[in-house]
Amino acid sequence: MACVMCLCNADRVVMSVAVVPLAYKLGWSSYFLGIVQSSFLWGYIFSSVLEELCGQVWSKRVMAWGVALWSLATLLTPWAANHSTVALLAVRAFFGLAEGVALPSMSTILSRWFPGHERASAVGISMAGFHLGNVVGLILTPIMLSTVGITAPFVLFSSLGLLWLSSWVYKVTSDPKDSSFISKSELRSIQAGKTDPPTATADLPPIGLLFSKLPTWAIVFANVTNNWVFNVNLKQAAWFSAVPWGTMAVSGYIAGAISDSLIKAGYSITSVRKIMQSLGFIGPGVSLLCLNFAKSPEIAAVLLTVALSLSSFSQAGFLLNMQVNIAPQYAGFLHGISNSAGTLAAIISTIGTAISYSG
Repeated sequence: MACVMCLCNADRVVMSVAVVPLAYKLGWSSYFLGIVQSSFLWGYIFSSVLEELCGQVWSKRVMAWGVALWSLATLLTPWAANHSTVALLAVRAFFGLAEGVALPSMSTILSRWFPGHERASAVGISMAGFHLGNVVGLILTPIMLSTVGITAPFVLFSSLGLLWLSSWVYKVTSDPKDSSFISKSELRSIQAGKTDPPTATADLPPIGLLFSKLPTWAIVFANVTNNWVFNVNLKQAAWFSAVPWGTMAVSGYIAGAISDSLIKAGYSITSVRKIMQSLGFIGPGVSLLCLNFAKSPEIAAVLLTVALSLSSFSQAGFLLNMQVNIAPQYAGFLHGISNSAGTLAAIISTIGTAISYSG
């Protein structure tokens, strides 16, 4: 799971880096650059919800199709850029549509494969891969652009997607009870540690009931806040240094390990989730406020690193709530809904930032 999460984010970073030589080669304006960068979100905002319609039972297949299609879109991006602007925007929107299933599928699969007391660590490892994808993309893409050419990183990462897919299809199942790679004792351990209700069916989730509950809105608000402050704008600045994303990967795993340890030590799950979420919001907020007063690039880089590192503690907060505490059988649906709301916030914050700078 960590490998596909790494690939998921690395594929996003490729275009963020390659867009500079593409814009120079094709004569794009800064306005069109913004449209190209946002076109990924046009598809992404819808797919994380649509994933739930078929991913509730077939989450393995949904993830597989997502990887296959976003790898194809990655491969086609240089061709589309040279062909026409409409083709490029269509391919990037399609790329976002395919990538949108990754995180909800991850939530669904992890909620089935790991008992509650191990799930924070599992999410921490998976999301560590997600954040390391930034580092991999930021390091490899410029090297390949300068030594091989514009199409090289797109071909490389799309090929890695197909390579991962060949292993996923034959070795992974949506539910551990269907796997031939785990022992009966491991299966009993997984099932004994679960507090989840019975396995979900293909029926649609009780949307009205879920949205009548305050915790559902708390998850949505947490994702909106997290994306408004930390997602698109910081990712656009990530070319400055890959270090913050590397430390974010490490701190995300540490947060998961600490969370599981506290729960095993007897602390209430609610208290642990609140502590982790508070660190994931307050710490980055203070760091970003201090960033306004940074007097040197070095201090700014340190504050940015601290902000991103502490924001990963949210993974052991609201992200775990969906998988363990609040309707775990609908973890993918809740992740999809909150992710779509967060994506909308990312779009609005990007536009707002552009307006504030131009003004």
